[in-house]
Amino acid sequence: MFDKKLSPWRLAAFSGPAIPIAALGLPIGVYLPQFYAGPMGLGLAAVGTIFMLLRFWDVVTDPLMGVLSDRYTSRWGRRRHWIVLSVPLLVVCAYMAFLPTAPVSGFYLFGWMFFLYIGWTMLTISHMAWAAELSDDYNERSRIQGYREAFQLIGVPLVLLIPAIIEQMGPENMEAARVASIGWFIVITLPIAVAINVFFVPERKSAPQPPIDMMAAIKTILRNLPLRRLLAADFLSGFAGAALASMYIYEATYVWGIGSVASFLLLLYFFGGIIFIPVVLKLSYRLGKHRTVVVAALFNSAFPPIIFLIPEGNYIVASFVLLFLGVNIGATTTLYRSMMADVADIDELETGQRRTGLFYSLLTLTQKLGGAVAVGVVFWTLALIGFVPEQGANTASTLTGLSIVFVATPVICNVLVAAIMWKFPIGIEEQEELRRKLKERFVEEAELTERPPNLP
Repeated sequence: MFDKKLSPWRLAAFSGPAIPIAALGLPIGVYLPQFYAGPMGLGLAAVGTIFMLLRFWDVVTDPLMGVLSDRYTSRWGRRRHWIVLSVPLLVVCAYMAFLPTAPVSGFYLFGWMFFLYIGWTMLTISHMAWAAELSDDYNERSRIQGYREAFQLIGVPLVLLIPAIIEQMGPENMEAARVASIGWFIVITLPIAVAINVFFVPERKSAPQPPIDMMAAIKTILRNLPLRRLLAADFLSGFAGAALASMYIYEATYVWGIGSVASFLLLLYFFGGIIFIPVVLKLSYRLGKHRTVVVAALFNSAFPPIIFLIPEGNYIVASFVLLFLGVNIGATTTLYRSMMADVADIDELETGQRRTGLFYSLLTLTQKLGGAVAVGVVFWTLALIGFVPEQGANTASTLTGLSIVFVATPVICNVLVAAIMWKFPIGIEEQEELRRKLKERFVEEAELTERPPNLP
């Protein structure tokens, strides 16, 4: 089964947990900080400090969870038990974090979010690593990751629609009702999605992992050139995406003049990501993954200057621009995750260990770091040019500067991505050779294990 093309039904069953994963990610960044700083009365400084500390904690928990996921297996396999264990932890923490009873303290927020982040890391890394292990085929790995990414992108508009519906209902306590509705969405959908996942998608049998010296394991990772290239590209793509997100409302409101529909049009960005995934996959089957990344990066470098041509107040033109900007999230996340499975093959050949969880934890870490650094750099740059987030408070030259930063950031990042990935050393021929060598070694080890001892 694992070297053949998986059915759409099985891939859908596998990808289901990506929807609540997305539902967890967006509200934590968009709704929870403002909710706890405002209605819950903790204040901006306290909430900002708590969320900053929690984000830095990912530097420890992501690689640690990757190692644990690789090392400790069960009769279910390598990944499913970790995913199942994350469900009760996430359900309880999501309920407490999204449906709090005022008053709350900073310790309340930090405590529940601390364990929620642990459960989220446990679920996300195990699910991504499992996706990489569903198939050894070069192109099938991209198809699997494409399904998973599409479901995650579907989860974003779903969770964005919930607050919009709540707002139309006009409840007495708007912010609390909006956050609570998202919490209930997570609490209900996560167990259902995981149940379908673990019952209908089997794991492949894993070979015993030989012991490896810690220093040798670290040195193997450090000298893995494809890994360094992929992590650098992922950091830059995460930087570009987070930079656009942090400036989008400012650009749409003060420059494009469509602030009243800015949040609704943002959905088109994510729909663009979903629409372009099949296009990107078909292109990767012809050109290879890294060449497709280069093509997408060059497109993402050439297209953003069109933003300067958006007429003020014209939401139709802005809609088309946002749709095509979605190429960034549809292409890079899908192909990077597929390429990481190929990179992990090199490590397995050198060490004899299948450390997929660790490698995917490094990928999630670089994306998070890219996003965190981007917000700081972008806001510092906007402050330097004198931008003020208030209607009518900026000169025409300042708003032009805002647009230049908005356009230049993805252009520069994607030019660098194209340069880094131009000579990426793993294509379909190289990956097939890696799998051939791994299969030969597996057969040799199996023969040695089954061979009876020589009698004197």
